[in-house]
Amino acid sequence: MRRFKTYARQALFAGICLAMGGQALAQEAQVIKAPVKVIVPFSPGALIDILARIYAPRLSERIGQPVVVENRPGAGGMVGTQRLLAEPPDKNTMLFVSSSYAVNPSVHKSMPFDTLKDLSGVASIAHTPTLVIVNSARPVNTLRELIESAKQPGAHFNYGSAGVNSATDLVGRYFNQEAGIHLEHIPYKGVQEAAAEVAAGRIDVSFPSIATALPFIKAGQVKPLAVTSPKRSALLPDTPTADEQGVAGFDYSIWYGVIMSAKTEQPVKEYLAKQIAQINQDPEVVKQLESQGLVSQTILLGEFDQYIEKEIGKFGKILKSNQ
Repeated sequence: MRRFKTYARQALFAGICLAMGGQALAQEAQVIKAPVKVIVPFSPGALIDILARIYAPRLSERIGQPVVVENRPGAGGMVGTQRLLAEPPDKNTMLFVSSSYAVNPSVHKSMPFDTLKDLSGVASIAHTPTLVIVNSARPVNTLRELIESAKQPGAHFNYGSAGVNSATDLVGRYFNQEAGIHLEHIPYKGVQEAAAEVAAGRIDVSFPSIATALPFIKAGQVKPLAVTSPKRSALLPDTPTADEQGVAGFDYSIWYGVIMSAKTEQPVKEYLAKQIAQINQDPEVVKQLESQGLVSQTILLGEFDQYIEKEIGKFGKILKSNQ
């Protein structure tokens, strides 16, 4: 009889746990009650746009709601950010951002929003180093040779980027600073265009992401002199780092992540952060990221806010030193 009562209590306890678990799942399922909008603050085809379109269908499947991608390019991501803040916070609107998001506070003395107060980090996705590329016909085969050539009397070299104060402009400024040279900046609408100009031989250098540069490298139009991360890339294992070639401690990566309005309810942000973190671990997604030269990186919520704040400080120092 005593044994029967023990089993009964265990069964009752198990039943309560199952009920509570089911209730928790039901409550979690109700966190997102409407379609989700994903704003991409750059043009279709940009790497951040590719990322958004990798994540959107998987997020939709996980939350049971449509996830729609909307491109809102302009002003280094400022247009997309303002579009996000114009949405009611209960509309579950997300914004995919890149490093340029942390550049804007140092570039624009007056902005229509406060990056650290009006916006809130949800999750980081990945990061990628950039490459130092030159035209394949140029008689420069190492980063040391490029630096030595640029230091010659009367030398005139330039580099192309995705625009003034873009991530691919700042890496050029950072490189000038650390290498002790002067490459003149030529801004383009996108880093794809700048890389194409290097391939055509119309400009000297560019600092695109690995994914942007790979088609030109495979076509034999450009050659990578260095990767800007502390470690070599698995996609280009024979390309040495800048640090290996004498630019000591050089470390520059472009990162990507997701933010929302700071007014968005915390349970919504926590729920979406959890979903994105799990998508980040999906082997198929990791493979897709790697094919784009990206390394998966998961930093969530408050920690992501802290990361962004540090990045704002880092980019501010780069900009200040190049004024």
